[in-house]
Amino acid sequence: MPTNYLLTKTVTHKVYIAAQPPKPFICLPYILILSLQKPLYFSLAMRLFIYLLLFFTCFTVKAQISFITIVPTKPVAQGESFQVQYVLSGAANAEISKPSFPAYIRLVAGPTEYTGSTSTANGVIAIKNIVYTVVAERKGVFRMPILAASSNGKIYYSNLTIVTVASKEEIKQAAAFGESTTDYFLKPGEDPYIKIRQNLFVKVAVNKKSCFVGEPVLATFKLYSRLESKSDIAKNPGFYGFSVYDMENLQDKIVAVEKINGRLFDVHTIRKVQLYPLQSGLFTIDEMQIANQVAFSKSAVNKKTEQEISEGILGSGNDEPEEGMETYDLELRSEPIDIIVKPIPEKNKTGNYNGAVGRFSISMMVVKKMLAKNEEGILELTIKGKGNFVQLNAPAIQWPAGMEGFEPVVKDSLDKTMVPLTGSRTFRYGFVCANAGTYNLPSVSFSFFDTDSNGFKTVSTAAAQVTISNEEKKNIVVEETKTSITAQSEKASRKAIIIVVALVILILLYQMLKKKPKPVVVEKKVEVVLTTVKELMEPVYAVVNEDHLFYAQLQKTCWLFLSQRFGLSGSEMNKQLLNGKMINAGIANDIANEVLKLLEKCETGIYTQVVFEEDKTDLISKVENLFKKLESYSL
Repeated sequence: MPTNYLLTKTVTHKVYIAAQPPKPFICLPYILILSLQKPLYFSLAMRLFIYLLLFFTCFTVKAQISFITIVPTKPVAQGESFQVQYVLSGAANAEISKPSFPAYIRLVAGPTEYTGSTSTANGVIAIKNIVYTVVAERKGVFRMPILAASSNGKIYYSNLTIVTVASKEEIKQAAAFGESTTDYFLKPGEDPYIKIRQNLFVKVAVNKKSCFVGEPVLATFKLYSRLESKSDIAKNPGFYGFSVYDMENLQDKIVAVEKINGRLFDVHTIRKVQLYPLQSGLFTIDEMQIANQVAFSKSAVNKKTEQEISEGILGSGNDEPEEGMETYDLELRSEPIDIIVKPIPEKNKTGNYNGAVGRFSISMMVVKKMLAKNEEGILELTIKGKGNFVQLNAPAIQWPAGMEGFEPVVKDSLDKTMVPLTGSRTFRYGFVCANAGTYNLPSVSFSFFDTDSNGFKTVSTAAAQVTISNEEKKNIVVEETKTSITAQSEKASRKAIIIVVALVILILLYQMLKKKPKPVVVEKKVEVVLTTVKELMEPVYAVVNEDHLFYAQLQKTCWLFLSQRFGLSGSEMNKQLLNGKMINAGIANDIANEVLKLLEKCETGIYTQVVFEEDKTDLISKVENLFKKLESYSL
């Protein structure tokens, strides 16, 4: 897990490589053979063997070569110089490579080389020390270069080291703090559960507890820890009464350090969301539940602790405590928070107000101003600004007589890091006209409630104009399309009935032929006779041109497949439990995330009246491929 870089320590490791045995030792086999042939010389041979063995041992010890890198073990200040030293012992004539420092580490002096020797129990050893002076130009954790030293045909490498760079203010704060940032050691007689609650807790923070309908509330869930722990998100909070827009979650691995009551805590952002109220009233952001397994050392050690946070996998591995440690289990809960949602004031509310809250501007343009008769044109209406974009509906267009307009396609360009959401939403309206002439498209007005001034404002577009020529273009027949959709729906219904009847017959035949009722066997048999993915998707193909019906049917089909695949039913058919099932089944993270995004897209298509630009046939193909990937996993 990521840790606070102010607390990182660098440990150097010496690497020893012994040289080859001396050549005189090669003569030893011949001496042994001679002693066997002439026993009178056996005593002399044994003495010589012992002398050679001692000589070889001493030679080997003397031939040991070490190559280490020495860097500051404490954080260094950004913009200030520090030294990186490479110390080679036991190889005075070795050739040493030159370092290539990482980005933002600037070389200011060096190499400066110092040579010398030191006396050891094994004799005098030559030492070479090469020093580089560098400056870190930005904060962070940087890996120093590993150098190679070549001696007598062998290559020796220096050890890996890391340097932590912090601001001067952070270093002063850490120095003034002057205490360990860990409570890893459990003292004799100390209550572990009291210590856990003091050093491990979850908090939820909101930027406001009172808002208007459509005005966002920012909610952030964080885990604070000074302990060695494994945490599992057992239950995510429910956001009933709100539209939810996720900003950050566990996968983003956002870790910081905060000081609370004079003590430093590692802080992990578990989830950060924007909540847009759907109606007025009192709503509660309910609790988040986290199961924790905390480890304490039985001996007094000063160790930078680590926290491992996951969702739905705690206990799936080997949770046996390591030697010299003891573990304790405890569940944490965040505090429920009540949000008072006020209704939009009725005073001065405009007649065309449709629930927009924030600050917006609006513009309109005709993509192609000269069209043939019956040629489809595109009118783009773009709303820019900040506010509850996820709840904005398409403004009504007053089409001139003789012109027919269609439901718009919606395209969003939003910055999810901003609160409220900032960016634009574009509505692309298709239209056709069968008669030649010049048509004026009237100005479109858009009203919104401005929370800064607590009043209503109205913005309008300029009028637009389009000219229809006498040229004929017959490429749109709406009635035929509608008839085709109806025919496709009837065909899909007939196929669905045939499939259901076939399934019932097969199940009845199986029940009649089986000898012993075994629920497990019945379950496997049902899986065998399930329709293929292609057949399962046929009802979705039937409504591919009906936006609302399409996403409703796609959601129904997805849950049908997923419930059969992962054994879900009733209230178990929710994304949170599904995610846990996928994790337990070993489903790859990217595939699991793709499944959850698909379900969220269906919900958006059903409940927000948004029409996605993505080709629905391509989307169906992606869903089919996703289902096949899930089928490849054995459950």
